[in-house]
Amino acid sequence: MSFLNDLLGGAQGGQAGGSSLVSIAGQLIEKAGGIQGLVSMLQQHGLGEAAQSWVGTGANQPVSGDQLGQALQNGGLGSLLQEAAGKLGVDQNQLLGQLSQVLPHAVDHLTPDGQVPAQGQGGFDLGSLASLAGKLFGGSAA
Repeated sequence: MSFLNDLLGGAQGGQAGGSSLVSIAGQLIEKAGGIQGLVSMLQQHGLGEAAQSWVGTGANQPVSGDQLGQALQNGGLGSLLQEAAGKLGVDQNQLLGQLSQVLPHAVDHLTPDGQVPAQGQGGFDLGSLASLAGKLFGGSAA
């Protein structure tokens, strides 16, 4: 994942590079209504099979930045994407390309037993994603 490290190394959006991207993934999950809300949104916009694979215990199905962007835009999260791209100083398509790599890992990380948390238990801990940044980007997430 060195291309992510390279790109994020220069994008110090107030946080350490890789953790900024993981933080954005967390914000998307939060704005979508938790894991259940995000998976539901992705299902409604054509990425249901991929989203289910991220939750399940098997391999994560890849999605392209374009596919993810279309689903998130249609799901009403376009303004969050624009804002995040602006903060990181990258093009929104670049951001979506990176998120298409990180978001599956974030969902996978937050559903370790292969189950979406029940509604009402959607209060996931953004701090739990900090350890994911360390795994994905090989650095310590401060």
